Amino acid sequence: MRFGMFTAPFHWPGENPTLALERDLDTAVLLDRLGFHELWVGEHHSGGTEIIPSPELFLAFAAERTRHLRLGAGVVSLPYHNPYMVAHRAAFLDHLTRGRFMLGCGPGQLASDAHMLGIPTDQLRPRMQEALDVIIRLLRGETVTETTEWYTLRDARLHLTPMSDDFELAVTGTVSANGARAAGRHGIGLLSMAATTPEGSAMLRGHWAECEKAAADAGQVADRRRWRCVGPVHLAPSREQARDEVCYGIEKFNHYFTHVVPSGLWTGSNPEEILASNDEKGTAIIGTPDDAIERIQALNDAAGGFGTFLIMASDWTNPEASRRSLELFAQHVMPRFDGRATAPERSWAWVDGSAEHFAGENWDAMQKAGMVRGEAGA
Repeated sequence: MRFGMFTAPFHWPGENPTLALERDLDTAVLLDRLGFHELWVGEHHSGGTEIIPSPELFLAFAAERTRHLRLGAGVVSLPYHNPYMVAHRAAFLDHLTRGRFMLGCGPGQLASDAHMLGIPTDQLRPRMQEALDVIIRLLRGETVTETTEWYTLRDARLHLTPMSDDFELAVTGTVSANGARAAGRHGIGLLSMAATTPEGSAMLRGHWAECEKAAADAGQVADRRRWRCVGPVHLAPSREQARDEVCYGIEKFNHYFTHVVPSGLWTGSNPEEILASNDEKGTAIIGTPDDAIERIQALNDAAGGFGTFLIMASDWTNPEASRRSLELFAQHVMPRFDGRATAPERSWAWVDGSAEHFAGENWDAMQKAGMVRGEAGA
């Protein structure tokens, strides 16, 4: 399993947005240093909270500050853009990042964004499907002529196709199976955004079955390695400390989601009630590294296996606590799933289990070399 972060981001109105965005770039550098594999960044245009309007621009800056981290637009809201421009920017960024860019596509989450652009909300998903079909054809080097009610392309072709032979695309999915079907039909990745919610977790196997069916019908292959599950995480050395630290901002985080998901993530009007609701629903992992290991393993089992777990970033703790949480995750959780801890643990168990034997051999060798005097010569 691989690991990364999905960031909307979530910053609260009233703070300096310049400093908040700089902190997001610092987080990208931290993820790169800690060995995380991916960073996905969203696109939003209203609400004053998810304040990145162009994930491509943000990721271009992040690419200059990182070395290994793969960088995903998670997602570009396709109904807001001409699909030709999305495809060309994606190919361009793939060159600039030397193959680290990934294009995530979705319909757009905020009804307020669609309202400002004059797009009926019931047209977002159909337009996303139309645009995705065209983008994939363009990235493959095809020439497209197509007229719809919202865009026209005439002999459209990219004069810059992706650098990567295996350029990666993905689509989002929530509690409906539309995203899973689109991923299967095109043979691309799937971002399960509600994977840790009770509803989302219960539907994971069914969604992947829909993805595999759509792939088979279209002559594609559904690859679990390109399936990403997303969920909020905050870790500390103890559960009590983790719960105390999220009280910094979890009330604002939950309140904001009532404008995105009518029911919100949790019930409750204060941190204590929200934490009690999370204890019941299990949407967020708030606890120790061992708690995270147990929960991610359970999620993987429920899904039947997926490729990457993405931490949903939030400002529900102060920046220092958020940094420590990522360090704990990288130090103790990731090695349990990516195999990096296996060899050192195996070697330690072998040496520790034979400690008396090896210590005795060392002692004998030292005596033979005259490095240790026996009692008679003392």
